[in-house]
Amino acid sequence: MKQKFRRSLGLWLLLIAAVGQISAASHHQGANPPSAQVKRIISLVPAATEMLFAVGAGPRVVGVSSYDAYPPEVKTRPSVGALIDPNVERILSLKPDLVVIYGSQTDLKEQLSRAGIAVFEYRHAGLADVTQTIRAIGERTGDKTQAEAVASRIERDLEGIRAKAQALPKPTTLLVFGREPRSLRGLYASGGVGFLNDMLETAGGTNVFAGVRLQAVQASTEQVLAARPEVILETRSSSEAVPAGDRAAELDAWRTLASVPAVRNGRIVFLFDDRIVVPGPRVAEGTLLMARALHPEAFR
Repeated sequence: MKQKFRRSLGLWLLLIAAVGQISAASHHQGANPPSAQVKRIISLVPAATEMLFAVGAGPRVVGVSSYDAYPPEVKTRPSVGALIDPNVERILSLKPDLVVIYGSQTDLKEQLSRAGIAVFEYRHAGLADVTQTIRAIGERTGDKTQAEAVASRIERDLEGIRAKAQALPKPTTLLVFGREPRSLRGLYASGGVGFLNDMLETAGGTNVFAGVRLQAVQASTEQVLAARPEVILETRSSSEAVPAGDRAAELDAWRTLASVPAVRNGRIVFLFDDRIVVPGPRVAEGTLLMARALHPEAFR
């Protein structure tokens, strides 16, 4: 279990270090897009893979990363590695005319450029960049109309949540995305920038680490005690969901901080759901999950 935790958390922190420390909007670079609709696409970015399927380019996706899980169709596509272990030989064998890569994958970009393959560089910052990236992907793949429809729907849904939460109390919230099982060691929480922080604020919460201008904060128990969150939200991917039989033990780990209001009042919520941790076209659904956790009476 600890090995799985370290692998997942390690990847998450690597993604933040590699592509997340950006305060401006997403950047999309690479060779000029072809005049005709691209026909064979590979994505090494799970969020971008979801976007490709959402805008209608899914049938043209011929390869995905080893971390892709949604939509279910991705399981029928060849896996070509991920951020730190792209399988260049396999990528080339699939003869793509567009590969979606992380902006930090400079070596891979050079290799693809030498092979004459266009790239779409993915760099993500905040919640607003999700819809900007969807529009950019749709324009690049020739699916501009559907991409605009998807992005506009997400923006409407988020604005609806934001408007409903506006008049509600804003409980101070610790948003945790990683810690060692049954322990508060290795605790990582959302800082004051990035899509998780933006989702939390949209859902009507106040991030206890809003003043830390980082996406990730490695928080000590002393910092949690000092922050005194009124709510603790724990989120990770669906594949890391804590089995029902283990949740009591996970709650016991928090009970060592009995003076924290969230612990004292029983406001510790597990939200293990890909819709929260993958900044793709389902982010409005993930934000609604947060809103329901923070304001269960208002968001049913």
